[in-house]
Amino acid sequence: MPIRVVFMGSPDFALPSLRLLSQHHDVVGVVTQPDRASGRGRGLKPPPVKTFALELNIPVIQPEKLREPEALSQLETWNPDLIVVAAFGQILKKEILDLPKHGCLNVHASLLPRWRGAAPINAAILAGDEETGVTIMKMDAGLDTGPMLAKRSIRLKPEDTAGSVFQTLSTLGADLLIETLPGYIAGKIAPQPQPKEGATYAPMLKKEDGLLDFTKPAAELERRVRAMNPWPGAWFQWNGNMLKVMRADVSEDKGLAGGSRFTVEGRAAVMCADGALVLEEVQPAGGKVMSGKSFLAGARNWNTI
Repeated sequence: MPIRVVFMGSPDFALPSLRLLSQHHDVVGVVTQPDRASGRGRGLKPPPVKTFALELNIPVIQPEKLREPEALSQLETWNPDLIVVAAFGQILKKEILDLPKHGCLNVHASLLPRWRGAAPINAAILAGDEETGVTIMKMDAGLDTGPMLAKRSIRLKPEDTAGSVFQTLSTLGADLLIETLPGYIAGKIAPQPQPKEGATYAPMLKKEDGLLDFTKPAAELERRVRAMNPWPGAWFQWNGNMLKVMRADVSEDKGLAGGSRFTVEGRAAVMCADGALVLEEVQPAGGKVMSGKSFLAGARNWNTI
């Protein structure tokens, strides 16, 4: 039986959940982040959720903070039976958590309690996890600490980037949400507390998280390249400019000092603490994405050995 739902989310990750909710329930309102300056012209760009909600003729509000009186008043006016959150970016206070009779559910992109926080997909790849997944969680006042309704896992492949896993989990999470809701609403699925063991935290990413430190092992840096793709992107300084690394591989140890630049089968490579990072695809400052071989053809003074 359809219920009244308010949806909270902002990026592309949230779109599949909003789409399926709108097909199965009465989505009476959407809360998303304010429009932000974007691009070279710094013009205001709406969050993807706002654009999609307006296409569905769903009312949208964009409070800077949910504690704003106007935002709370609108939520009360919408009078939802349930609030669903997917990558919203704000913590819900008690007055909002207690507003719907069925509480607030979160579509979280990890297998809780591992990787609570803002960047769980990136953290899972960076740590070399063999699997990740999604958890449907009933929210409480903590940061991703609420009891769980359902989980679904996937195996992480060696070539997975944060972007590819983002796409997979956004769809997986939406499907699991819709499958779980009927049993939860009917009282047939009881939320289960998260285990106390195994909790980890994935903080919000910063631009400097993409910096490649060649005193670290090559395998760790290769994971960082994938974990930071597409944002903030992996990079290091070369010839006084930022060189982004879009895709990389690991080569055997050459016995050179960390940071030494050389070539491996016609591809640019950098020595690390253990092994070498081979640059398969890069983007020079102000340039286009190109293969490591193409980059090397125009990279003067690359070799330091």
